[in-house]
Amino acid sequence: MSTPESGEFVQSFARGLAVIRAFDGQHPELSLSEVARRAEITRAAARRFLLTLETLGYVRTDGRTFALTPRVLELGFSYLSSLSLPEIAQPHLERLSREVDESVSAAVLDGTEMIYVARVPTRRIMSVRITIGTRFPAYATSMGRVLLAGLPDAVVDEVLAASAPQRLTDRTLMGEDLRAELVHVREQGWSIIDGELEQGVRSAAVPLRGRDGRVVAAVNVSTSATRDSLERVTDVYLPALLATAANIDAELRLA
Repeated sequence: MSTPESGEFVQSFARGLAVIRAFDGQHPELSLSEVARRAEITRAAARRFLLTLETLGYVRTDGRTFALTPRVLELGFSYLSSLSLPEIAQPHLERLSREVDESVSAAVLDGTEMIYVARVPTRRIMSVRITIGTRFPAYATSMGRVLLAGLPDAVVDEVLAASAPQRLTDRTLMGEDLRAELVHVREQGWSIIDGELEQGVRSAAVPLRGRDGRVVAAVNVSTSATRDSLERVTDVYLPALLATAANIDAELRLA
């Protein structure tokens, strides 16, 4: 893997990607100064990248603020089109969502974060709007923990070190408690989170496995603590999740 210090690392390309990532659901439009601050580059560099992206059709501007255009979807299309998992999982997630009447999702691991690749929302239970492409720190999410538990111990150590875990709520597991939980998740084959990423949000997740048996993704059911008890999550949602995962796994082995 190349590093910023290696001769194979293209710093300008990395900064251009940082400019694109500066925009998100909470920041769809940004001024030049805001882009520079969020991308951690100078205003002059931000201006050059933004004007280049505008010329290529990935950014639009009204002269005061900048915003991404739908053309940025091209950047992820090659990955999504080569990844059969979302297409295979989606109808299963839709059936599961109808069965439990809750939001269900699928995610993969990307570095220290889990990223949503498929989703069927029913209600908004988090302060952050979740869409395909939304990222959360893997250590504090049910799907993230399932994904981490599927990795070798040495890789888990590297990911946790790079994550620099923080206590997102007063329930977020840290340090040895977190490592012990990951071992527990690996042994039992599922994870339940209760208010660790955001207060009042409960979710259960199970792994999806590829042909070789390795964990390639995770699926979950998310709900509110005010609506569903932990017992319901464990006794109702978890069995339905496991059955859905088994059906998706069977199709993934044929893909």
